[in-house]
Amino acid sequence: MKKKITLSLLDQKFGICHFEKKTPIPKWALEGEFFSITKTDQELSIVFPQEKIPPGVLNEPNWRAFRVEGIVEGIFAVGIIEALARPLAENQIPIFNISTYQTNYLFVEEKNLKKAIKLLSQFCKINVL
Repeated sequence: MKKKITLSLLDQKFGICHFEKKTPIPKWALEGEFFSITKTDQELSIVFPQEKIPPGVLNEPNWRAFRVEGIVEGIFAVGIIEALARPLAENQIPIFNISTYQTNYLFVEEKNLKKAIKLLSQFCKINVL
């Protein structure tokens, strides 16, 4: 029997911000307990607590995050995102994923949160923080 994946639902809402590729990283984006900044040759994306995003910043609001807990393989873990994404995709629930060295954060829109919890709880233990 496979070990159940444990997810922790973070209690805050996040916005996914979009900037042009040449935009410098704003100072506000470097402050706080949780933020993710990705800069490529095509864009700058910042995931940040929604209530702290300055007015006028283009963002997709109302995303909630599940943190994958206890995966000891870190960057070498295989199949975790696929296992979480598949049932959500099959039910037309979009996701946004952030991977770090030690774990993954799976974001779903607030409007899909209850359905996502119901689907994921069939094979995951979900902690609400």
